[in-house]
Amino acid sequence: MIQGSWRALVWIGIAELFALSLWFSASVIAPELNVIWNLSPNSESWLSSSVPLGFVIGALFSSYFGIADRYNPRKVFAISAFLGAIVNGLLILVDHAFFGIMLRIFTGITLAGVYPIAVKILSQWFPKKRGLAIGILIAALTLGSSLPHFIVMFFSSFSWQSVIICSSVLAIFATIIVRWILEDAPETSKKIPFSFKLIKKVVTNKPVMLANYGYFGHMWELYAMWTWLPTFLTVSFTIYAPQISQWFIALSSFISIGFAGGIGCVLGGLISDKIGRSNLTIISMLISALCCILIGFTFGQFIWLTLILSIIWGMSVIADSAQFSAAVSEVAEVEYVGTALTFQMCIGFLITIFSINLIPVIQRFIGWEWVFTLLSIGPILGIVSMVKYKRYEFKNEEL
Repeated sequence: MIQGSWRALVWIGIAELFALSLWFSASVIAPELNVIWNLSPNSESWLSSSVPLGFVIGALFSSYFGIADRYNPRKVFAISAFLGAIVNGLLILVDHAFFGIMLRIFTGITLAGVYPIAVKILSQWFPKKRGLAIGILIAALTLGSSLPHFIVMFFSSFSWQSVIICSSVLAIFATIIVRWILEDAPETSKKIPFSFKLIKKVVTNKPVMLANYGYFGHMWELYAMWTWLPTFLTVSFTIYAPQISQWFIALSSFISIGFAGGIGCVLGGLISDKIGRSNLTIISMLISALCCILIGFTFGQFIWLTLILSIIWGMSVIADSAQFSAAVSEVAEVEYVGTALTFQMCIGFLITIFSINLIPVIQRFIGWEWVFTLLSIGPILGIVSMVKYKRYEFKNEEL
């Protein structure tokens, strides 16, 4: 069983890595799309937040109808990843911003059947001590989300379409892995009929909602950081060294978000199983909040100073992400754990739409030196919620 669980984790992680490359596949080629689609500043912001918007729509639908708890999660994942690959690939045929943004929204809808479902599958394979396992899964998500930054280093010299096609092909590989290679967990929750009481049970479960509040603060920071840190690095590095290579900037973005984030997720999983989920999230959010405040002081300064702080931020901003999902999967009843996870992510990603769009607006007034301080609000409020959650975690351990 143990060997089978870790084998399943490998396949789920690879599939998640490949499928989540769809998330930022268009964002990394925004300069090219800006020219082709003649994007206005507002449209450019919506290009970044369209996928989270679609994710929210998809997660609302999934949570409302309890899809994660009513249907075979492997099939839901496979179908969603395949549809995401198709919708993403259609971008190469579009020459208008409206249709492009609509396709990105539909991509987000399909990803709502990938990320929460993967956590659901993993919770079936790891009924206990799942902190490390979900940490590895979120590491795969982080690497997958940043993978387009890595892809663009090799394919941007050919055409922007190559980045889109590569992401879609990877998502199809994810479909194949989950549908035909990954097996069902030996112990799965029973399929239950849809009930309006599922969501009500989630929102009336106090420890679940405290973990959710921590997650919401975390999400206020996370995707806005992932979206705008590459732009911050581009402007900052260019000020310090005007002739700097775009290849180096893309690599720096991948290292800060993907590589450092992946390490942070795994370390977070290992540490949380030893010191507790709440303690890990509190420490992680404290460090990331400090990075939000300090990163602006490195703007336009020594490149290596900025990069080091970016890497620390990249590790801490995601190290706790898996633990919010693990916390909910542990304190929620088995009958609605899938719905609870989808609900958590639905609201969390809804929050990201506001923070992603707020950054460029506020940046025009206070500059890159100060704008990221706004993101520190999220982790600070998240710390308050997780301090309150600690007593429920302690009671759960005693049981």
